[in-house]
Parts: sequence; structure tokens; C-alpha cells
Amino acid sequence: MQPKLYIIIPCYNEQEVLPITAPMFLEKLKSLSAAGKISGDSRVLFVNDGSRDDTWSIIEKLSKEDEHYIGISQSRNRGHQNAVLAGLMEAKDVCDITISIDCDGQDDINAMDQMVDAYLDGCEVVYGVRSSRETDTFFKRFTAQSFYKFLSAMGAEVVYNHADYRLISAKVLREFANFREVNLFLRGMVPLVGFKSTTVSYSRAERLAGESHYPLKKMIALAVDGITSLSVKPLRLITGFGVLVALISFIGVLWALITALCGRAVAGWASMTCIVCFVSGVQLICLGIIGEYIGKIYMETKQRPRYIISQRTWDDKSR
Repeated sequence: MQPKLYIIIPCYNEQEVLPITAPMFLEKLKSLSAAGKISGDSRVLFVNDGSRDDTWSIIEKLSKEDEHYIGISQSRNRGHQNAVLAGLMEAKDVCDITISIDCDGQDDINAMDQMVDAYLDGCEVVYGVRSSRETDTFFKRFTAQSFYKFLSAMGAEVVYNHADYRLISAKVLREFANFREVNLFLRGMVPLVGFKSTTVSYSRAERLAGESHYPLKKMIALAVDGITSLSVKPLRLITGFGVLVALISFIGVLWALITALCGRAVAGWASMTCIVCFVSGVQLICLGIIGEYIGKIYMETKQRPRYIISQRTWDDKSR
């Protein structure tokens, strides 16, 4: 029996690119079905992340034109990671496998064939990994690669050059549903679930239309979320650095006492000012990092819903 596939596509202000990429996703779905790899009941599930443009109207129109298109809409914008999670949780009880992919057409949809093949061979998770970034600018390529290296150095378990293009089986998703974090970093959380996994390489293309919704500011914010959500290594670095500064300070105190006893003490306001400013700066940085973790704890204890679905393109009886 062929597995039922749901392609999960988060959408935020994608009215320009959606009419271009939606037929591509449908064509891929039908080609996989025609090849006997997936069930004919498979679907393309769009997740509207509180878009301000006509994205939801386009999704509704698509769903009326072809039954393979379905969509859900969040009550407000909650971010890319929450949108992907909403789609995965919506699909986990009605399908066998899911493939999450961005709407912009940059990720090669033909890699889905290899992902499904890997699943049929026994893999429960298949990560789409970018083989090259030739279409990116030097700045984009440098910051993206530094992003993954920095995450790994800080103790976050991530697959290098993997974003959110991945196949996950319903079996894995049912276990993943037990992860209740409010601060989401899916590309670091999925590997924690375990199960047999592999990677599929693909070339990343340029965006087909519209503008990117992941500028450097959001990339940095995502990196901070990933580190603080998955690792306590920064806190350990603070402790180690604090011990080092304390040791240097102790040596400085001994040096000052010996100098004073030898009668060679010289007034040194400049050196004292530099030391005070340095230590104060270190303290503020450490407090900022600790504050980031405390903020995460604060948000987790509230246990607010990670997503709220306000609309669906189907009623409960039709699915």
C-alpha cells in the first residue's frame, strides 16, 4: 500500500510566488502518485501564517479548483517555525509521511523523489541538504555557513546546510508531538527525536518571485533561539570565563600588594579605568546571556499555544 503524503508549505505574504509554485507542487504530487510511490489521496497543505496580502484568498481559490490543495490559516502571524509545526501537527494523524518545504521555489522539488525512496527503504526522517550556494551572494553565503558552524560550536545538534526541507514520517511526528517547547527551532529539535535518518543533496535556486522573508536580522534571531533552546553551553562558557577573569584579578591583587610592599607603587588611574570598564562590560554581557535564558524559561512556563488555527479550507466531515 502506497504511503499517503502531505506536502507542508508555510506561507507568509506569498501572493506573488504562490500562483507560480502551487502548480509545481501539485505536478510533483501527481507524478509521485503516477509512479506508484505515494497514494492518490495525498495532499498539498498550505499554512497561511497570518499574511497581510491575498495569500489566504489564493489558497482558498486553489482548494476549490483541485481537491489535492488544502489549507489552514493561523489566527495571526506566529513565525515560520510555528507555521511549519502547525502543518505537521495537522497532518500527522491523517497521513503516513510529510515533506515540509518553503513556498518560494528555491528548494528543488525533484529531491522529493529521493526522499520518498529513502522512506520506502526504511528511513523515517530524510533531511534536504543544500549541495551548493552558488546563487547566493557572498554575504548571504558567508552568514549562512557561519550560522550552522556557530550553532554546532555552541552545542546545538543540527544538520549542516539543512533548513526546513525534510521528510518526516507520521510515526516520528507522533513522538515529536510530545516535545512541548514554546521556543521552536525545528531543525535542531527533529534530530533529538531519533529514528533512522539520512540526507538528500540538492542545488538551491533563486527565488522565483517576491522578496525573501529571512533577512540577516531574522537569521540572527533564529540562531539565538536555536542556541538558547537546545544548549546550555553559553552558560558554561560564562562560568569558565568568569573563573579566568577571577584568576587574572587575583594575580593582579597579588602583584599590587607586592608592588606596594616593595615601595614601588605608582598611581595608575588609566590602567584601573581600563580594568573596571573591561570587567563591567563582561558582567553586562554575561547578564544579557543569562537574561536570555531566563526569558526563555518565562515564556515556557506560560505554556501558551504555539499556534491557533482560525480557518480551514475543509470542514471536519470532508477530510
